[in-house]
Parts: sequence; C-alpha cells; structure tokens
Amino acid sequence: MSVKVRVPSPLRQLTKGASEVEVDGATVAEALQDLERRYPGFQPRIFEPTGGLRHFVNVYRNDDDIRTTGGLEATLSSGDQLSIVPAVAGGA
Repeated sequence: MSVKVRVPSPLRQLTKGASEVEVDGATVAEALQDLERRYPGFQPRIFEPTGGLRHFVNVYRNDDDIRTTGGLEATLSSGDQLSIVPAVAGGA
C-alpha cells in the first residue's frame, strides 16, 4: 500500500531535502518502518526506545491524529497521507 509521508523541515536532511516521500505499509507502524528503511535516521527521532511514539511527535493520517484513531496499528489505504508533526514550544 503506497502512502505519502509529509516530512517536517527539521527532518528533511534525512530525505535529502524532500518535503514529501512515498512509502509502503498497511498500517502506520509498517509505513514508518518502511520510512526508516528507505531513509535511515527517522526511528530514533520519532520513536522512544520502548517502541512508542515520542511524546513530542504527532502523526496524522490524513487529518486525523493517529493517537485517537488506532495508534500505530491504524490501517492505511492507498493514497493516504501521513504527516509527522513535532510539537513546538516556546514563546514569550
């Protein structure tokens, strides 16, 4: 199942500058594993050592936060889009 992954600016050095890449996977977990296989370096940046998503990383399937729609086991359909969105903090 081919899906597109939108890559945030801070991680684009892993995709040689590409803001969007295609990966394969029937679930979010499989797609993110394929992302790591094709573009090494994503795993330690988005996953905890225990295997779950880091707290400051949000992943959306189309417009839905995966944490509320099945988590890493959420199923994907051809043409779906995953967005990796690191949390932003700060301000005055």
